[in-house]
Formats: sequence, structure tokens, C-alpha cells
Amino acid sequence: MPEKIIGILGGMGPEATIDLFYKIIKFTPAEKDQDHLRIIIDNNPKIPDRTAAILGKGEDPLPALQESARNLEKAGVDFIIIPCNTAHYFLSSIQKSVKIPVLNMIEEAAKETQQRIFPIQKVGLLASIGIYKTEIYHQHFNKFNIEVISPEEKDKEEVMKVIYAVKAGNLSDEVKGNILEIAQKLIDKGAEVIITGCTEIPLILKEGDVSVPTIDPTQVLAKAAVQKARL
Repeated sequence: MPEKIIGILGGMGPEATIDLFYKIIKFTPAEKDQDHLRIIIDNNPKIPDRTAAILGKGEDPLPALQESARNLEKAGVDFIIIPCNTAHYFLSSIQKSVKIPVLNMIEEAAKETQQRIFPIQKVGLLASIGIYKTEIYHQHFNKFNIEVISPEEKDKEEVMKVIYAVKAGNLSDEVKGNILEIAQKLIDKGAEVIITGCTEIPLILKEGDVSVPTIDPTQVLAKAAVQKARL
């Protein structure tokens, strides 16, 4: 059976898209160029801000998300992956706009956490305010009886500042220190795992940076995409 072509609906932000692309390459068993998977990327940074839209303060990103999905389908991809957690709030509507599957990064992250770190009761979530407001992670993790712990309200604002700093290319020790401080507060509240639930956060917070395991949904999605493409 021929390998499937992966479509990346990217640009939210561009570095997070590169990060997913890189992780797919690293997860692919290959000894030469031809062993790698074919990937078509629509890197569309013009998609309106997802969190602003969810908070009622910005333009609806759904039409642009659907357009990118349709472009990937027309280009011949077999399935789509989206390196943006907050965009998953619009996932069902994106899926309705195309006839090919769109993988759910948050669902994959919940499955991976339950399988890799068992038994587990509580995870700490670092994410955008849009993710906290919609509770998408809560919905998927609750299926496995895993409680999701969110930061205090003022710390949610700090997480957003870190996310936008990383989007602006600021990967300084100060920015990293800010996210580590909030991660530690979640651990102090009982989190057994930290979920880096915004695709910018794994660019600055790595496995081993905190005292508990971390789950990087971008990495989980990359692994799932490679498995699906090679079936």
C-alpha cells in the first residue's frame, strides 16, 4: 500500500509549523531521502488570531481555516494535521469542509498521556486563554478520568504573554523563566504531568525542564501522523 501524503495546515505560528515538520522528519525511520514522507504545507500566517476570536475580540478564523484545508485537499493530501491547539476549537467545522480526515491533536495527546504515564490523575495545562475558556483539553482528558489543572487567572495572562513573546521570536531566559514558574505552581497544586498545550510552548519548555514528565502535543501529533501515513 502506498504511503499517504500528509497535509499541514500551518502558519499559526510559522515556527510551530516548522517544529511539527521537523518532528515528523525525526519520527520517520529513514536512511535516505526517498524513505521520508511526502508533506504538503500551507503555511498561512494570515489566519486571524484564534484566541481573540474565541474571546469575541477578533475576526472569525474559520473561513480561512476551511480555505486552507480545502487547498490541501485539492493539492492531493490524504489527511490533515494542524499545529495549533486553539484552532482545534474549530475542528469539527474544518472537518466538515473537506472529505479527508483531520487528526485531532488534543485527542491524541490525551491518549498518549493515559498510555505513557499510567496511572495518572492530574495534569497541569499550559495553554492559550482560548484553550482555557473552551476547556477542550478538559473534555478529552476527562474521558480518561484525568483532571486538568489550569493556572490562576493572572497566571493565564502571563502564559499568553509568553506565547506572544515566542511568536515574536523571543526565546530568552526571562521568558522561559516565566513559564517555568507557572509550571511549578501547577506541580505544587498536584499536577503529575505538564501538558505544553500551545504549539509555541514546546519551543521554550523542554522535557527535563521541570520535575515531572511533560507531554508535547506537537510531538504526539507528529508521531501519530507518521504512523497514519505509513499504514
